[in-house]
Amino acid sequence: MPELYDIIIAGAGPAGLTAALYAARAGRKVLVLERDAAGGQILFSHRVENYPGMAEMSGAEFAIHLHHQVERLGAEVDYAAVTGFRPDGSGGYIVETEEGERRCRALILSPGASPRPLGLPGEEELVGGGVCYCAVCDGPFYSKKQVAVVGGGDTALQDALFLSGVCSQVTLIHRRDTFRAAPVLVDQARERDNIRMMLGCTVSEFLQENGLLTGLRLRTASGAEETLAVDGVFIAVGQTPGTAPFAGQVAVDERGYFLAGEDCKTALPGVFAAGDCRVKTVRQLTTAAADGAVAGLAAAAYAEAHAQA
Repeated sequence: MPELYDIIIAGAGPAGLTAALYAARAGRKVLVLERDAAGGQILFSHRVENYPGMAEMSGAEFAIHLHHQVERLGAEVDYAAVTGFRPDGSGGYIVETEEGERRCRALILSPGASPRPLGLPGEEELVGGGVCYCAVCDGPFYSKKQVAVVGGGDTALQDALFLSGVCSQVTLIHRRDTFRAAPVLVDQARERDNIRMMLGCTVSEFLQENGLLTGLRLRTASGAEETLAVDGVFIAVGQTPGTAPFAGQVAVDERGYFLAGEDCKTALPGVFAAGDCRVKTVRQLTTAAADGAVAGLAAAAYAEAHAQA
């Protein structure tokens, strides 16, 4: 029988690590399981300026400090991909990983969500050098500069509106002739003098020099090409939640996000969902940390009650 933990947390992003922080402070025995590096998507933010109480830091710095803080409190962090879980027959759960099975009284799922890339050559290498996925996070770094937003949904229009207050020129690029976004957002964008809309266009190539984005090559529906000079591009074509390994056990919405409210509780007793992986309207570093605190304390209370049962 695997060693019993009070709480196992699947995912070591800001939500998962914050959950571990609060659960460990509550005196629980905690194990965090992570497939890749601790920190999640925040590792790709080269500067963070919107976390309360910290004027500026890199995403990597934030992740390292939080990771060390969690381990100093006695929580364990191990690197193994969680592939699923099942009831253990006594009210807890067996967590399945590529490295074997673990056992817990309460389970927190925090696999996060990753931005959907365009999939063009050089895209990954230009992250931090002009290719961005979060306007609120990275937009202020392009103050008074020319940028583009790629996408046609609510997120893309909201990004364009936000960036229009920061940047000198925003070009909104969408592959269709009409937007999927709410009409009110489209109307607001059309009223902004510094938002230019290019419909029926796709990005076919990132142009760069010395590792920095210098422009985009665009292709129209007719096949014609043109070059757009920009300092940055914000890609808003959707996100992919990391819920696939658990989708058959925990209810998800039509986009694959866990159905869990602000209390982070799923329909399964003792199973919680925290961070960008659950249904919510705002996905920021602060909201991930908030979810982690809520889920960590709730799981700690559940594990304590279950241990006494």
